[in-house]
Amino acid sequence: MSATGTGTGQVVVIGGGIAGLAAAHRLLERGARVTMLEAADRVGGKLLPGEIAGVRVDLGAESMLARRPEAVDLAREVGLADRLEPPATAGACLWTRGTLRPMPKGHVMGVPGTAAALTGVLSAEGLARVERDADLPRTEVGDDVAVGEYVAARLGREVVDRLVEPLLGGVYAGDAYRISMRSAVPQLFEAARRHTSLTEAVRGIQAAAADAQRGGRTGPVFMGIRGGVGSLPLAVAESVRARGGEIRTGCPVTELRRRPQGGWRVVAAGRVLHADAVVLAAPAPAAAGLLDAESPGAAAELRAVEYASMALITLAYRRAEAALPEGSGFLVPPVDGRTVKASTFASRKWGWIADEDPDVLVLRTSVGRYGETEILQREDAELVGLSRHDLREATGLDAVPLRTRVTRWTDGLPQYPVGHHARVARVRAHVAALPGLAVCGAVYDGVGIPACVASAYAAVDQLAGDLRAVQELTAHPVQSLHGGAGE
Repeated sequence: MSATGTGTGQVVVIGGGIAGLAAAHRLLERGARVTMLEAADRVGGKLLPGEIAGVRVDLGAESMLARRPEAVDLAREVGLADRLEPPATAGACLWTRGTLRPMPKGHVMGVPGTAAALTGVLSAEGLARVERDADLPRTEVGDDVAVGEYVAARLGREVVDRLVEPLLGGVYAGDAYRISMRSAVPQLFEAARRHTSLTEAVRGIQAAAADAQRGGRTGPVFMGIRGGVGSLPLAVAESVRARGGEIRTGCPVTELRRRPQGGWRVVAAGRVLHADAVVLAAPAPAAAGLLDAESPGAAAELRAVEYASMALITLAYRRAEAALPEGSGFLVPPVDGRTVKASTFASRKWGWIADEDPDVLVLRTSVGRYGETEILQREDAELVGLSRHDLREATGLDAVPLRTRVTRWTDGLPQYPVGHHARVARVRAHVAALPGLAVCGAVYDGVGIPACVASAYAAVDQLAGDLRAVQELTAHPVQSLHGGAGE
């Protein structure tokens, strides 16, 4: 990599996860010249395609929230429209108190609209405690509050321990009693600010969703991609290259400094690039290291972000030997003391996996929550054994798998404790003082794929203002960064 002149409209994107890729794609659409630098030997971050027993699978995230449009729209833009596919079944269970129970209906991230919605999951005492919500005085949420703390105050701890914890844990691998309601479940936070009763707030959310459904404004909650969600970053990367963008993997960035004459100096793999603007789409620890010199305030805030680690255990069985209960899998409340926190019956949930080889059944389990470090230090074979034990206890599955794979995601999920939104605001305020720099990724506004894509687009929009002073953006005027009519 040789040094380049500043040129006009040269943007360096640091980080090749889905946020960095989405930023690069949007920048190219708007006329910039883009170089992406990724430290790993591949792009995609926690979106990882793989295979087991000859069947393609996801070894990272497996689905996208479809009721936020950003990820599904991006997939369509890069040629994957005909491969978008909702789950074949959405009937998950809870494995609690020693048996699989159907996942209750009528809740928002585990918070029910009525006590009856949790019949069979809560004890009689727990159901009676939920009923008391309507008679309790207002519980103020203030500027932010922990999901578990607030819900327990309104509905009792049993709702949190038996339902909120496993659902939130599936997204954040975190502790519901620490996770910010404002950042992690903003819809519920805003509803709680407007209502005295929490169950009434949930019913309001459900009524709005029902109105949207009747108006034809909603579709599937989740969406997958035939061949795996891990194919999305590969398709975006292909589109980036086709549009003239450059992607360099195995290229860690070690220095990011402002240039006295304007723009940025980026040192990667021992060589220097000069850019008019930079999108920093790296995880918090890496971003903090790069911001130390120019924005110690932002670096300190990012360095304080904690992460949870987890592992996915993928198992393939002969279908004839592997009878499973109905449904797409199950979640496990931590209070039940099991090793696995969830299992997905992948061949049941995704029709395309079943089609890959009808004689093979694929499922996966996940282990690891915030603060659980010991479990992830165990050998792969032990994690497989622990998963098989819990699967046998939950479903009766006792067959010997054809193949197994363990995929570890060390420090894979940023945690959103109470006050996370304020930390993010402080980071962005510090960064805003540095013209031509924007940040994006899972650490800021949500860990899901659509949220990461949205944060990338917001970063590009921010740079549009910073680059007004640049006279040309390649052959296009700088104003092209704002998008054309209708955007």
